Amino acid sequence: MELAGRSAIVAGGAGGLGSATVRRLVAGGVGVVVLDPDGDGAAALAAELGERVSVVVGDGADDDVVHAAIAAAGSLGVLSIAVSATGVVIRSPRLVGADGSVMDKEVLRRNFELHVMGPFNLARLCAAAFAANAPDRDGQRGVVVQTASISAFDGQAAMVPYAAAKGAVVGMVLPMARDLAPLGVRVCAIAPGAFATPRLSSPQARRALMGDILFPERLGRPEEYALLAESIIRNPYLNGEVIRLDGAARLAPEFGGRR
Repeated sequence: MELAGRSAIVAGGAGGLGSATVRRLVAGGVGVVVLDPDGDGAAALAAELGERVSVVVGDGADDDVVHAAIAAAGSLGVLSIAVSATGVVIRSPRLVGADGSVMDKEVLRRNFELHVMGPFNLARLCAAAFAANAPDRDGQRGVVVQTASISAFDGQAAMVPYAAAKGAVVGMVLPMARDLAPLGVRVCAIAPGAFATPRLSSPQARRALMGDILFPERLGRPEEYALLAESIIRNPYLNGEVIRLDGAARLAPEFGGRR
């Protein structure tokens, strides 16, 4: 897909991966709506990047918020791109602790609300908006980029709710691509490994995560996530795929363990 004249909604656009994606899309000529609960962070990014960026504060699981973002994107170009870069690891205990305590099922619900409901809602409402676009020479009208995690494949101990939620993101990519193919809408997901974002600030955690990375032996850079997101958007033959972006990391059974 050619970027010129297009607009995008980036959910989680004020975060580490999301803000890098916003910057890359704007540099490519795309108008971007930053959809994020962090109003201050989103406003700071918009002030940095200028009039090609608009802000909608809220949660992608809220229909009214997404409709507001769609309306804002319409003033920036032809809305054709939806990126969900939301989510954080919600800490959880083991399913059953050594003392016999049982994980509260509310932890699973919170993970699904954050990691599944928002991306699902943004995709369905944006795809409906994409359907009104004129098709390009390949017949495409829009692109959805979801964010999974390598935890969907290599979930570690004490990560059942997060791994389950990210597994749900992986699981909906292909059927979503099949549902939306008649409209000319593609769907892919990025499954990042450990990335150097502000939320991963602990030096100890960074060192532990690097033990699972094969090469290059460092954390991922948000700009590398943004580069892959742009590649998915530009390449019309990428569809229904979940792409790992992790330096060939394979997570050890427990956090801080060796491969």
